[in-house]
Amino acid sequence: QVEPVLPIPTAKQVEWQKLETYAFIHFGLNTFNDKEWGYGNTDVKTFNPTNLDCEQWAKTLVAAGMKGVILTAKHHDGFCLWPTHTTDYCIRNTPYKNGEGDLVGELSKACKKYGLKFGVYLSPWDRNQASYGSPYYVKFYHRQLTELLSNYGELFEVWFDGANGGDGWYGGAEEKRTIDRRNYYNFPRIFEIVDSLQPKATVFGDGGPGCRWVGNENGFAGETCWSMGDGTDGDENAWKWFPGESDAKATTKGWFWHQGETCKSADEMFKIYLETVGRNATLILNFPPDQRGLLPDVDVNNLKKLGDMLRTRLGNDLAKQNGVVITATEERTKGQTRTYLAKNMIDGDSTTYWACNDGNKTASITVEL
Repeated sequence: QVEPVLPIPTAKQVEWQKLETYAFIHFGLNTFNDKEWGYGNTDVKTFNPTNLDCEQWAKTLVAAGMKGVILTAKHHDGFCLWPTHTTDYCIRNTPYKNGEGDLVGELSKACKKYGLKFGVYLSPWDRNQASYGSPYYVKFYHRQLTELLSNYGELFEVWFDGANGGDGWYGGAEEKRTIDRRNYYNFPRIFEIVDSLQPKATVFGDGGPGCRWVGNENGFAGETCWSMGDGTDGDENAWKWFPGESDAKATTKGWFWHQGETCKSADEMFKIYLETVGRNATLILNFPPDQRGLLPDVDVNNLKKLGDMLRTRLGNDLAKQNGVVITATEERTKGQTRTYLAKNMIDGDSTTYWACNDGNKTASITVEL
């Protein structure tokens, strides 16, 4: 048996990358106050979607070919979209459903109904909390994370934003606070919480451990994008398996909805797909619901077109058609538990592969369609 060349992915990294593309949903107080980064002092009463329908979101994303969705359960302003026991700055104190709403729970149920994976974004930075910057806030944040990971079923990804520390309301202090972003939050403990409560979830954050930021928010990976290393291209010789995730906006303004927002065309989104998923990264494409709590009609229509393009242009594997012949100049002969034949390249099984013998650096494969 030939040993693999390290590093190699974990089982959950493999399953995560098979998803290929999934959605971001940025929604919260910012949606109703024309903000991207709320200061932490916006009145919670302004959060009042009139026609919110998580099933509309889910159906639209399925039609677009998305395999999952990640919700901003708490952004930098500290406002929580679930009725948390940690703070009053949450959905429980808004007019939405007379304080009985739980948007994390509603989207989780919609995902289960329509076959989408579900994930959560929980901002480490909290511009509302008076305790931010102190040891107490770290325990507070860990409690919030534990709530989210315990009450909404299986999660496929947990997202930790890299924006940390700066000016904020901080319980009325209205000042700038600086933290050691690498050590303040006790990320080793955070990863223990994730592993114990959501063992199948991939972690996105500074330094991982599950996946890395691909280095831009414009929807492209490097033309060569290694699953090791960091940044847009990765590093062929890096020591850790660290695949890229490309986060991009499907709309023309911000991550949150703003008046006059328009959605990119299906052609533009398809190009983003090809230059991310087609280059060995995953794609997390952001769609912001409007003040009604719905994805706008233009977004819905363009997403359906995108899904149609993915299915019609990429749904027929030409290498698996009858009559296709595949040959190689050499096939590895070592190994008793598996074969390394050229035909493994077109058998539809991602766990089989072709290889030449050790020392040969000039082998080639020919596919006759």
